[in-house]
Amino acid sequence: MIDKIIGIIGCGSMGSAIIERLKDKYKVFVYDAQDEKVKVVAGVNVAASAQDLIANSDIIILAVKPQDLGILMAAVMNQVKGKLVISIAAGIKTSFIEKILGEVSVIRAMPNIGAKIGHSVTCLCKGSFAKDIDLVIARELFRNIGTTHSLSEEMMDGVTAISGSGPGYYFEMIDKNITMYESDYKKFSGDFSLDLKDAAMSIGFDEATARFLANSTVIASDLLLKITRKPAAELRDMVASPKGTTQAGLEILRRGGKLIEAVQAAYKRAQELSK
Repeated sequence: MIDKIIGIIGCGSMGSAIIERLKDKYKVFVYDAQDEKVKVVAGVNVAASAQDLIANSDIIILAVKPQDLGILMAAVMNQVKGKLVISIAAGIKTSFIEKILGEVSVIRAMPNIGAKIGHSVTCLCKGSFAKDIDLVIARELFRNIGTTHSLSEEMMDGVTAISGSGPGYYFEMIDKNITMYESDYKKFSGDFSLDLKDAAMSIGFDEATARFLANSTVIASDLLLKITRKPAAELRDMVASPKGTTQAGLEILRRGGKLIEAVQAAYKRAQELSK
């Protein structure tokens, strides 16, 4: 196990899921600008500020919304030298983070909603100044919330469209075809997985990676339904956010479009956000 202190900034849905999976194995500090979010997290050290958290941590996980990341980094830019910074902000490139923070080891991670039950599909890539050992550390951390896969950063927008948004499409299609899912969920899930694999290949993934992402995404989504017993529509709404990648794909599906078209719309939106 990594003998490091973990600091997590952001106690939203994904940040809280990561905190719950790490707090029993590591010493964890947390901070969120919204005090009410911190109050629901137990068994961790609560930092008084982002600066206080960074001062007490070796590894910093940035779990804030993409639109809030720039302001946060500007406030702590002089404190992160020698730290490992891991960002889970969708669409934010490592080069953007390095431009603000300087020559700092940065890992970009894209987990998905499966993190809530320890079955996330998390893809990781290195920034310009990160070393191989930094990627090894990140993979060990994120294995606590599910499976991990390393790839080049140019494919991360595709990951957002497949494993990030994929559960949202799965839950949407179940919500619209609940009888079919309940009568033969194996066929329903298998067909969806094949279609998601083909969609992944259409945006540049090789067949092996496309199959891994598609299968892992469907398995995690199915388990989430069974373990949480939440309605598919409720889980879908937990994945989708206004003007985000999942929402872009859902709009296509609701107009009668195919899954491959929804994924391509999500991929386009991810690329727009990364700019």
